[in-house]
Amino acid sequence: MYEHKRQPLAPPRVFYQRVFFQLLLACLVLLVCLVIGFAGYYGLTDATAIDAFHNASMILSGMGPVITITTSSGKIFSSLYALFSGIVFITNIGLILAPVIHRIFHKLHLEEQEKD
Repeated sequence: MYEHKRQPLAPPRVFYQRVFFQLLLACLVLLVCLVIGFAGYYGLTDATAIDAFHNASMILSGMGPVITITTSSGKIFSSLYALFSGIVFITNIGLILAPVIHRIFHKLHLEEQEKD
C-alpha cells in the first residue's frame, strides 16, 4: 500500500486517496463497534433502543455512560465494552494518522539519501 523507502514520494493525489481510504476504514470500524455496543446494551440491559444507542455512542466516544445499568450481565458488558472502546479509540487514531506519519518519515528518509 505504501511506497518503499527507496521509491520516490507518492504524488499528492495518491496521498489524499490514502488519507480518504483510512478515514473510511476508521468510520467502518466505529460503525461496527457502535452496532456491537447497541446490541449489547439493548439485549443485556433494560434500556430502550434510543438509550442503548445513546449509551453506546457516549462510551465509544470516551464521554462515559449516561444510563444506570441494574442487571449483572449489563454491568459486565458495560465494563468490557468500555475497555474495548478505549482500544478502538487508540486503533482509530493509528489508522487515521498512518498515511501522514508514513509520508513524513518517507520524506525525511529521502532527504537523508540526498545528503549521502
